[in-house]
Amino acid sequence: MGTEDCAVRDALIARYPHAEDGLVEFVSILGSDGLTRGLIGPREVDRLWSRHVANSAVVEELVSANSTMADVGSGAGLPGIPIALVRPDLTVILVEPLLRRATFLTEAVERLGLADRVSILRGRAEDVSLQVDVVTARAVAPLDRLVGWTLPLATVGGTVLALKGESAEAELALASAELERLGGGGAQVLMVGAQVVDPPTTVVRIMKLKAPRRSGRR
Repeated sequence: MGTEDCAVRDALIARYPHAEDGLVEFVSILGSDGLTRGLIGPREVDRLWSRHVANSAVVEELVSANSTMADVGSGAGLPGIPIALVRPDLTVILVEPLLRRATFLTEAVERLGLADRVSILRGRAEDVSLQVDVVTARAVAPLDRLVGWTLPLATVGGTVLALKGESAEAELALASAELERLGGGGAQVLMVGAQVVDPPTTVVRIMKLKAPRRSGRR
């Protein structure tokens, strides 16, 4: 673990001391099973805290108390598992279509003692039937496609939180027509976790304002 990763680990645990054991165990899982199963690349092992776990966990700042949350295309459990670890008030559904990833998620959730409030739903987001308060996604697809998979899963009044990078503003501009069609609005590009990760995590927050217009496609 590099100096930067150590510093981020310490900052994250200082913010969420109640979640220390779970966060440390999850990083261990990612660096072992996650690596051998191909969910984490070898070059990522020395930056699991800074690039993956802390980067994901701080998104909880945008999640209201006692929410139900779906993490679309959860993969290695990012950002869903770190958010669940630091926010014991949340009920989380990890949505993942691939069997090997869903199996990894099931085993990780059990090892972390989260099975009472974190479940795994195997399937593509566009094929599942859910209505939750918050939908998260990280490194899944460009925003103009992603909103078509995530907004339908949010209740009216709910929120989509898409973790993005420097392209966030440009992606949001390209997605504006699809957002309107799906009943989304109030979109903002926000930065969270400034005291934990550098640079802060970039999140596109979209509100589900109304039911989508009827159309021949979802």
